[in-house]
Amino acid sequence: MDDFTPFSLENTLQCGQLFRWKKNDGSWTGIVAERVIKIRQKANVLEFEGANASFIKGYFRLDDDLQLIASCINRDHLMERALHRFPGLRIARQDPWECLISYICATYKNIPAIKSMISELSRRFGQKILFEGKSHFSFPTPDSLANATVNDLSSCGLGFRARAVREAAKHVRTGKVDFDSLKKASCKTAKSELLCLPGVGNKVADCTLLFSLEKLSAFPVDIWMKRVIKDHYSQNFDALFDKSLTEGNSLSTKAYERISEFAQGYFGKFAGYAQQYLFHYYRSLRNKACKS
Repeated sequence: MDDFTPFSLENTLQCGQLFRWKKNDGSWTGIVAERVIKIRQKANVLEFEGANASFIKGYFRLDDDLQLIASCINRDHLMERALHRFPGLRIARQDPWECLISYICATYKNIPAIKSMISELSRRFGQKILFEGKSHFSFPTPDSLANATVNDLSSCGLGFRARAVREAAKHVRTGKVDFDSLKKASCKTAKSELLCLPGVGNKVADCTLLFSLEKLSAFPVDIWMKRVIKDHYSQNFDALFDKSLTEGNSLSTKAYERISEFAQGYFGKFAGYAQQYLFHYYRSLRNKACKS
């Protein structure tokens, strides 16, 4: 498959949006829905097995006009550096159910811990898939998690998240949450419905909107984005608000909404892409500093 550009498999899979991909000997292996996909990139050619070209194109959003998106969000020197550092980074098109539960699990956790939780959930409640002689596991269905006990879920490392995961699964199983309808709804309406779910706050809702419900204007705000705003965009806020950004790691609902509204107004309809580039860029700078 070689009819796409620009695209970087490496940047897309390493930027923190996905939790079920591993790299080995130059190839990436991931579990997507109920299939195991193995993929590698050589220059502008993608070689893969476990899926067809149409699936790969949809999953990695190769239909997005990334050059247009970059031109829309390239508003300042920081964004210019992020775009230059990670060319071809795309937002993957995740399954809404898996995305929702993954980001409920992600609350107050780092990426290695999130990956561990999701791996254990899948091992215990998913279906075994054999690929190249090795066992992999699909993501659990809503039924399987809704029927699990809180203790069983907690034993997967979920802690206080276990009850929220179980209750959210019940909502999805009974049809109280209709992901197809949320895709068609406005970003504001879809977010309001997601916020009614157990364990779903602003960040979980925005991540679900951005990564699985086609809302590319959604702008999730976490500790990394709080630092970005504080260090580079504080001139767009009053001094009192700027001071509040230095106090602790959490954000009030009002502060979160102010940052999100600013970002959506500043970066426009592709604010979610801006968020992902800034998130990955800032995290990479901090990781580099820690290693030096």
